Amino acid sequence: MSTLNDKLKGNWNLIKGNLKQKWADLTDDELLYEEGKEDELLGRIQKKTGETKENINKFIEELKFK
Repeated sequence: MSTLNDKLKGNWNLIKGNLKQKWADLTDDELLYEEGKEDELLGRIQKKTGETKENINKFIEELKFK
């Protein structure tokens, strides 16, 4: 999962914006990123959206950044 961690760390503001576009009911508190607590973050998103962690992870992995 290190590629996800690296992607989160380097592009969090962009990822957060994309997550809010896809799931508009996510709050800033639910999208609070803390290094080393990526699994908790995915769990909060999963709880709010009903998506699986795998689908959330896939969505993040498929985002493209310049």
